[in-house]
Formats: sequence, C-alpha cells, structure tokens
Amino acid sequence: MSEEQPTSTAPPAPEAAPMPTTSTPAPPPEPKTLVDAESPAPGKAETEETTEAEASETSKTPLQNLWACAKAHDHKEIWGVTLADPSSHIPSQIIFQKYLNANDGDLVRAKDQLTKTLDWRKETQPLELVKKTYSKDKFGGLGYVTVHAEEGDSKEKPREIFTWNVYGNVKSIDVTFGDLKEFIEWRVALMEQAVLELSLSTATTPITSDPDADPYKMFQVHDYKGVSFLRQAPQVKTASTETIKVFATAYPELLKEKFFVNVPALMGFMYGFMKLFVAARTIKKFHPMANGTTLAKENFGGSKVPLGQMLPPEYGGKGADLKEQGTGPSVA
Repeated sequence: MSEEQPTSTAPPAPEAAPMPTTSTPAPPPEPKTLVDAESPAPGKAETEETTEAEASETSKTPLQNLWACAKAHDHKEIWGVTLADPSSHIPSQIIFQKYLNANDGDLVRAKDQLTKTLDWRKETQPLELVKKTYSKDKFGGLGYVTVHAEEGDSKEKPREIFTWNVYGNVKSIDVTFGDLKEFIEWRVALMEQAVLELSLSTATTPITSDPDADPYKMFQVHDYKGVSFLRQAPQVKTASTETIKVFATAYPELLKEKFFVNVPALMGFMYGFMKLFVAARTIKKFHPMANGTTLAKENFGGSKVPLGQMLPPEYGGKGADLKEQGTGPSVA
C-alpha cells in the first residue's frame, strides 16, 4: 500500500521502530524422524491391509477361495489328486466343487470341511492304508469293489463303481470290531480303493453346482444277511458311528445311491445315527431292502450300464459271484 507524501518542506521524520508484540512465537516444528516420515498414521497400515485382504477374498471365486485354503495347508492331496489351481486343473476343480455342493454352496462351511479333510488325510495317510495287508480272520470276505462297464473299446464308455460290505460274513464281533482303529483303517482302505477307480486324477470333464449331474460317484451295498446281533453289540455301534462321522467329513458327494440289503427289522438304530451326521439330501439316497436278491432290478439312477446282467447272482444279477469279480484290501 502507498503512503501520502507530506506538504511540509521539513525533512521527514524517521520511521518509528515497530512496536514489539506481546505474543510468544510458536516453536518450530520438531523434525520428523525417519520412521515418522516414512510411516503412515497409526492404524492406517493395518486398516489398509485388512481392507485389501477383504477385497481380495471378495474378488475370488468360491473355487479360488478353496484353492487358497488348500495352498495354505501343508497337506495338499485328496483322493489321489495333488490339488492345484482349479482354473487350469480339472481334477482339482471337481474336488473343490464337490465340497461346495456338499454344503449347498456355503463357502464358509465348505472351507471348514475341506480343512478338516486335509487335517485327517495328513494324520491318517489313506493312500498308505490301501497298500497294507489286513488280517484275513478279521476282514476276509467282508469288503469288495466291483467295476462295471459297457462292452466296447471306447474310453468314454459309461462305468459304474460299487463297494460291497458283507457284514453277514463277520465271524466274531470281538475279532472284527474289537480294535476300532484297525477296523476304520480297513474300511477307509476299501473306500479309497473304490475312489481310485473313479479316475479323478485323469478326469477331463469339470462338474457344475448341480450335484445330480456329477458323474464321479459310486454305488454302495451293505449286506446284512444272517446278521441279528448288531442292535445289541456296542462294538458294532461304536464302529458304525465312527465310520459314518469319518465318511461324512472326508468323502463328500461320492455317493450315487446306497442299498442296505437283507436288513433285519432291528436295524433302525443305524438310521438314527446317520441322520445325526449325514445331510438330508444324502439320506434320501439310502434304500433299505428286505431281500437282497431283488437288487439287480433296481433302476440305479437310470444307469446306461446293464447292471442287471453284471451284478453277482446272490443279488439277482447274471454276473460272476461277488468274491470272484470283486477286489478289496489285501488280507492274509
């Protein structure tokens, strides 16, 4: 701003010195340390990391979420398949989708079941159990796997896998069911042998969220012919309960249908156990039958394989006897 010049010829008075102010000047800011200069405000990094992690999880597909869960685990094998990225590895896509289907698409529950399966497989080593030899006195003639396919050379021809548990061949309750750990190992070995027949490790066709359209499943038959002791035997109840719990967790979406043949009237307790641990949709696949010889007349889900011509004659079929066409864990 300009100032007016005085009209007097007298020399101008010297400028007065500025009056001191009474306020205290603010202290200079403290220099930032290297940490202060480079670090964000407290809590900001953690918030950003959490937000980024949540965004990353949200952006992943359910299958990729399950793959991330499997990658974080130190055991990465299920049913003979070394798990990999499901976007490029169909066997892994099939397995992860089965866990989603078993839990009606609920990702949290599917991850929990997948983790429990990986924990159990790490501890149990089921593929090693397949290689073991078991006691013939305990398990001889009790379990078989059969494979049935249409005639022809086509690699794409339909195949059906059956597992058979013939509990009527139990010679002694105490001998067969007395050692729970050994019984479960033998039962798991039988199941693993059947799963390997599904050839998941070489599968080339992915599955969808429709569990009824999943072709990678098997039939199971439990034969109770001549069995009248199961209701009273605590060893059998314990073995049955533990088997159901293990299989419900570690083998989801592998069952097409399950037939209980030659069922005694006192077998109702077993269905009670199953309802506690098995999904309602799975329970609907269970078929109790009083007479095993009518099994071959079943529809088997509209299978294209002529099973009536192939099943053992003791089950109404025209094939070889079960012990001739079936295989199972090694016994001696």
